[in-house]
Amino acid sequence: MPGGRLTHQDRRRIATWLAEGLGYAEIARRLGRPTSTISREVARNSTFGDYLPDRAQQVAVQRARRARPAQAAEPPEGLPAEAARGFVDQFAALLAAIGLPRMAARVFVCLLTSDGGSLTAAELVRLLQVSPASVSKAIGYLEAMDLVGRGPDPGGRRERYVIDDDTWLRAWRTDTGAHAELARAAQRGVALFGAGSPAGTRLGQMGQFFDWLSGEMSGSRLTDTVRGDALTVLAALVHAARPLTVDELVRALGLPADRVADALAAIEEHPVIADPLTLLRTEPGTYTVTTRSDRLSPAQRAALV
Repeated sequence: MPGGRLTHQDRRRIATWLAEGLGYAEIARRLGRPTSTISREVARNSTFGDYLPDRAQQVAVQRARRARPAQAAEPPEGLPAEAARGFVDQFAALLAAIGLPRMAARVFVCLLTSDGGSLTAAELVRLLQVSPASVSKAIGYLEAMDLVGRGPDPGGRRERYVIDDDTWLRAWRTDTGAHAELARAAQRGVALFGAGSPAGTRLGQMGQFFDWLSGEMSGSRLTDTVRGDALTVLAALVHAARPLTVDELVRALGLPADRVADALAAIEEHPVIADPLTLLRTEPGTYTVTTRSDRLSPAQRAALV
């Protein structure tokens, strides 16, 4: 079901499409999922660059079945409760300084320092001495960041909030997806304000930076097929010297529609591919190119007219 958990069949389809050279964006479109879901799935379950669907399914089943034993919500033996609370507050302050909301940071550190890496809402309320509503709001934020999961509480009907073994990988991938989204948003801004405008220049530089950062963090590399198709599409747009629709590109280049779509998606998601050009969407389904706003100064542009 779109938006639900990936099934074994979904994972095998992903492996097949990756082998065919499809990009994450096209695979996501075919499965009706966000691109970030596919990129996280592949990054989490790849060995030496190869995605392993059967192993991915086995790990997913094990994670779903995992039930951590209940742990006492008390500091380790020999550590005074006051010292533990002091550490939680100090560590939370550091996390808050880099952008995590204060209460979410306190809840996260409290879970991080618990013996079993899991606590119930009631235990969090008692340890932090805050209201249930504050804990609930903080948990909602952490879940949205993919930093905290839920699990059953053995022997009771309450849920336990859990920090899994792969929490840091998920947090890394979440940040990577956010950086990629910022890069795409910046490129949309370039198209809106104009590549030669001051705003377009600043947005273009921002988009290039976050695209580079996203690529470095994810460690992802485009397949040779997608990269080659992207350069072919760029060459076609330069040669035509006018906006072209996807259908026109398909007919002119003799490429399947899904490969042209993947190529365009790759250029939009990784603008550095087009350097020193910028891909612009003039209207839905129609594309053109122009020079990157930061490659030529206004004076240089004027001198070339």
